[in-house]
Amino acid sequence: MIIERLSHAAFSVKRVHPQQALEGERATTERLYSKKEGFMNRLHAVSSRSVSPCPAPSPSQNGCEQEKVGLSISRIDILAFQTTFDVKKKRGLVPVNVSFFPKEQFARSLKIMIPVFAKNLAVSSRVAVAQSGESLGNIVVPEGKTGLATICSLIVNGVLLKHGIPIDSKFGGILQMRQGQGLRFVELIHYDSSSLDPSEIFIRGKMTSIGQVAAGGNGKILANFREIPALSRSLVEGVIDDFTSAGINGVLAFGGIGHPVCQTHVDINKSGMILIGGLNPVAAACEAGIHVDNNAMSTVMEFEHLRDIQSVEH
Repeated sequence: MIIERLSHAAFSVKRVHPQQALEGERATTERLYSKKEGFMNRLHAVSSRSVSPCPAPSPSQNGCEQEKVGLSISRIDILAFQTTFDVKKKRGLVPVNVSFFPKEQFARSLKIMIPVFAKNLAVSSRVAVAQSGESLGNIVVPEGKTGLATICSLIVNGVLLKHGIPIDSKFGGILQMRQGQGLRFVELIHYDSSSLDPSEIFIRGKMTSIGQVAAGGNGKILANFREIPALSRSLVEGVIDDFTSAGINGVLAFGGIGHPVCQTHVDINKSGMILIGGLNPVAAACEAGIHVDNNAMSTVMEFEHLRDIQSVEH
């Protein structure tokens, strides 16, 4: 029986007189009411305070900060839409990355980057250079810096979009190279999961070995993975040929329908495409210890305003 178990327990039960129980209940109720009244008074005091509105940001700050907060996939869509590059006529707006070098170290940086361009480890050898106070697209070069604009791999997205071909931007990553050929991705960051461009993250993390790839064909480079509908494959092949004629070497590998590319899974009825990262030459300079501020996927510029890296004064 329960009563028998309780009787043998290590504690005793004290009988309380009904009048004592009633008084205890009344005292408890009064304490709770007092606490509630005090809480309501404090709540009223807080609600009566005036709340100062946050100061509105300046127009320039507002635009820049909103662009930084947005996901990478959103900036990809915007820049692809803004791209007007005509592959056959070799003119129009192209998306670019903008990097800022210490002015006194830019000549040394060029010597490091030129071999990377020569090995076609960049989207194109066409660049633009600007000094402090000058502009690259809509970005002004800060004091004490030299700005370099390199063509971004998003040029492929923009041109295919103008041809009516949808392209699915999956991720940016680190591609392992062996004897000059892409082997597999060893690191990746999905565009819809990051507000920073994956290339910027990998460069800051010192995860590339572009100099080694340029010298011997083995190492790790920046690359991106895309997918296109299988039905558009033949049309895309023609566009890639036009890219090559225009000096755009952005497509590193183009797989078959539903077949893996560099050990990367491809969805059914899709073809995979690996694009070279536009910041590879800049990453090589960072590997050499040069501090560079990068703004990947930052703006668009006229293709005709760009010149070959070999013509830039050292």
